[in-house]
Amino acid sequence: MRLAITAFIAGGSLLFFFPQVPSVWLAVCSFFGLLSLLVLYLSSRVKWLRKISICILLFSIGFAWNAHYAESRLKNILAEELEGKELSIEGRIIALPQSSSAGAKFAFEIDHLSFGKEQVSTFPERIYLSWQPAWRSHQEIPQIIPGQRWRLKVKLKRPYGSLNPYTFDFERWSFHQNFGASGSVKSGELIMAQDIGFAEFELRMELARWKLREKIRSLLPRDARYAGVIIALVMGDQNAIEQDDWQVFNATGIGHLISISGLHVTMLAGLGASFAAFLWRRRLWPLIIPVSKVAAAAGFVTAFFYAWLAGFQIPAQRTMYMVGVVAYALWTGRNPRSFDIWWWALAFVLLIDPMAPYTPGFWLSFGAVAAILFAMKDSSGLLGIPTGKELDVHWSNRALQALREACRVQAVVTIALLPFTLHWFYQFSLVSPIANAVAIPLVSYVVTPLAIAGALLPEFIGRWLLLPAHTSMEYLAALLEWMASWSWAVVWSRQPDSWLLLISGIGIIYAIRPGALKDSWRPRVFALLPACLLFMPAVGLINESIKPGEFRATVLDIGQGTAVLIETAKKKLLYDTGPIQGKRDDAGQRVILPYLRGRGIDRIDRMVISHSDSDHVGGAASVLKQIAFDSMMGSLPNNNALLLNLQSRKIPSIPCRYGQHWTWDEVDFLIWHPHEETLFQNQYSMKPNEMSCVLEVRNKNSSFWLTGDVEKRGEEEISDRLDQSALNAIGERELIFMAPHHGSKTSSSIELLTKLSPSVAFAQNGYRNRYGHPHPTITARYESLGIPFLQTPKTGAQIWNFGRHPGALVSFLRWDTKRLWHRNAGHLGVPPRLLEGKKAKSP
Repeated sequence: MRLAITAFIAGGSLLFFFPQVPSVWLAVCSFFGLLSLLVLYLSSRVKWLRKISICILLFSIGFAWNAHYAESRLKNILAEELEGKELSIEGRIIALPQSSSAGAKFAFEIDHLSFGKEQVSTFPERIYLSWQPAWRSHQEIPQIIPGQRWRLKVKLKRPYGSLNPYTFDFERWSFHQNFGASGSVKSGELIMAQDIGFAEFELRMELARWKLREKIRSLLPRDARYAGVIIALVMGDQNAIEQDDWQVFNATGIGHLISISGLHVTMLAGLGASFAAFLWRRRLWPLIIPVSKVAAAAGFVTAFFYAWLAGFQIPAQRTMYMVGVVAYALWTGRNPRSFDIWWWALAFVLLIDPMAPYTPGFWLSFGAVAAILFAMKDSSGLLGIPTGKELDVHWSNRALQALREACRVQAVVTIALLPFTLHWFYQFSLVSPIANAVAIPLVSYVVTPLAIAGALLPEFIGRWLLLPAHTSMEYLAALLEWMASWSWAVVWSRQPDSWLLLISGIGIIYAIRPGALKDSWRPRVFALLPACLLFMPAVGLINESIKPGEFRATVLDIGQGTAVLIETAKKKLLYDTGPIQGKRDDAGQRVILPYLRGRGIDRIDRMVISHSDSDHVGGAASVLKQIAFDSMMGSLPNNNALLLNLQSRKIPSIPCRYGQHWTWDEVDFLIWHPHEETLFQNQYSMKPNEMSCVLEVRNKNSSFWLTGDVEKRGEEEISDRLDQSALNAIGERELIFMAPHHGSKTSSSIELLTKLSPSVAFAQNGYRNRYGHPHPTITARYESLGIPFLQTPKTGAQIWNFGRHPGALVSFLRWDTKRLWHRNAGHLGVPPRLLEGKKAKSP
């Protein structure tokens, strides 16, 4: 059976090695399926041939199922001609919305779509909408409730998100959730307060979840800081948890508890089974159906409903399926092995959600259970297998044995999940064992039961249960904040390479193997040595080493803003920090920090801020909180908040002026603007864009220009400085040029472009941004001059490598819209496209 399940999973996984769904997948799968059935019929007595036939059949079914899954989602995408237009749609709210004072985000099912007076026949069934109050409007948006029917005026766009290594992929998430578009609501009219059919179980569960969330919010005080945590523990909705709290939970390694874990589902399933057994054995009913079968069925039903109430998260799914397999085995008189139950749960999860392996919860949940089953299979106390000798042992010895096994389980899970933790989060909590020793019993046996009981029981009782649950969480959080503040609490690493994960995984499997520890601890410790390499960034950088005289530039897909990382052999420079995104978010938190953490970078030698506009300095405060900087250079007024932040951190800062020059690892850095006599008072002497710090990075063969938002006047000054001697210094170098001000109409002057004659130009701008950058006139200008013009919305992050030989290489992540994961080739294992830079023309 395990072999058959493995074949099904392998067939489904094979699809994701294809850049797109094969057009003839149905015919190929049908052929192999019929062939395997024929061989199975003809070889009924040949055991090995029968097994091969079953495996081929299930392999074909797995591939066909996932191909159908992907193809149906790829068809559910908004047509390009409808992007950016005001559309009228009618449909229903189909999931629990994210609601706050800033607005709401929600899933919407479209029944009718029209453009103007014309009905559109082809449109995505599911979309993701954001509804925020109009700018400078004090009116709140209406209450969004699952099951409501609305008529909305919206502007939509195809699934699109910034695409960078190591960062959240909104496009893949949209594909996973089957959202064919995203957009914003301009206005709306409520048509029906509740439009839910009798048999629409999923939508009814979403409405129940909404009512439960509102009940919890109403019963807790308005200023209850950890109300979001209580909601997450009861129903899996984590959107109300503050980002600062998440940092504490992750730093102490208890983030897995702040959700619906398998332990919580198991506890409720056990409670449901015990209650059913208590009722069933009261009369003569056990003569009809044994108590054990009724209890098993009741446990599964309880797990089923709670898994749905918890949003059907993967840990809850996994536990529900395992409970279901045990219940089925009990009803049919089977005695499955522990790993058979695990394999069946894995098959069910991947059958319903083929993209589950692209989520950390899948690996952490199944990995933890697999490690426990493997390492503790000889432990009768842990697995609850009676030996008949328990009563012969004194209670104190039994308690001591249980404590030993609990400690071993915690150690096994911590070690086994180390590769997964570093792969997904790039950090490891050293205080995690201590924090979990306190948090697991408190959250699992005090906070969660009180929270669930308080949410489900009547309000007059529930209030007095939710309040102690919240108070307990407050005391725990205070302890966790203190532990997270320890300087050694967290060890940061980089995302490990695949070969390193494989080697360390083999060593970990040997180290946690079952058996007594007393006589085998030395080889176990030795087997863990490869895992130590996961914390050595140099190991992962063997193929990424930069030699003296070379440099790399990573142009991040930051949206409407700028952020570029320059790396030499031993130094790093960050040019700008991207835009602010909403009231509480910024590009530093969403893009720059995950990228730096994924690369294992925890120190930047110099930050250069081009000017004070929020799309260039918006992420600086977030980056400064977690990354060490040696110095800062920028064009900022003396009273800028960033300068005050730097002073409080004792980071030296200097103004940016023409003529400044330094050399790192045989790579030259030159400042071309603003004027060398510029004085940075409390106000700029001219508009901020014209004061942008313009930086050139140059080696023997290449010149890379970062121009900020400099416009016409600043470009004229730079052109005047580019006299014949300056142009001779640039010489025949290949020149890569950032389009000033994201390609605005007031920049990229003919004079400057003619003088520099770039080999390639690029622009960092937002997808369908409201400024219209880059302007069509500028795009046409680059095209007329024969300069390739790359835009991050089309390429994703650009990684430029400037070696000691002519010809820079730039790698992209984004492909065309027909690709499987919405243009995300990097996550498919497909090599990124390479563009060989054109040699610079003579000036």
